[in-house]
Amino acid sequence: MHKRPTILATRSVSSSHFLRAEQVDLEFSNGERRTFERLQSSGLGAVIIVPMQDADTVLLVREYAVGVDRYELGLPKGRLDRDETAEQGANRELKEEIGFGARELHILGTLSVSPAYMTAMTNVVIARELHEERLAGDEPEPLEVVPWKLSGLHALLEHPEVSDSRSIAALFMAREFLAGRYRPQP
Repeated sequence: MHKRPTILATRSVSSSHFLRAEQVDLEFSNGERRTFERLQSSGLGAVIIVPMQDADTVLLVREYAVGVDRYELGLPKGRLDRDETAEQGANRELKEEIGFGARELHILGTLSVSPAYMTAMTNVVIARELHEERLAGDEPEPLEVVPWKLSGLHALLEHPEVSDSRSIAALFMAREFLAGRYRPQP
């Protein structure tokens, strides 16, 4: 278990290289007008990857999450680079974060963290036929890889380090896909 980093300072920012706030003036079909605020993504999209080591074992990562100031157990994820498909970005992130590439990648769908006020969307990608391959990443410390059985997904929900909604949703999507109960729309 890693010791949490020490927060040296915090400050408000009016804009970020990740998101910017904007106001949206709307008129609804009943004539009502409202102004909403939303966070506009400045990125090219993102991926969250369900790396399957075998038919029942997913590889999770434990990494520091500054938003909740603790280590979180979840799926590998990251932003897409320019001119990169979701599958290419997923494979790159796998190599950077867990030291594996995948020979088989499928997009299971997209997720929004909060569609009421954020525009960012994350592609859910299942990765199979893993092989060892590492790329240098941008993480400040090595990530711990934690194998977990999908058949024990219910126990993961009780884990004190698990709160990332995208990881939880993506794991359920993958479990249902692998069981043949869910087929992604093309």
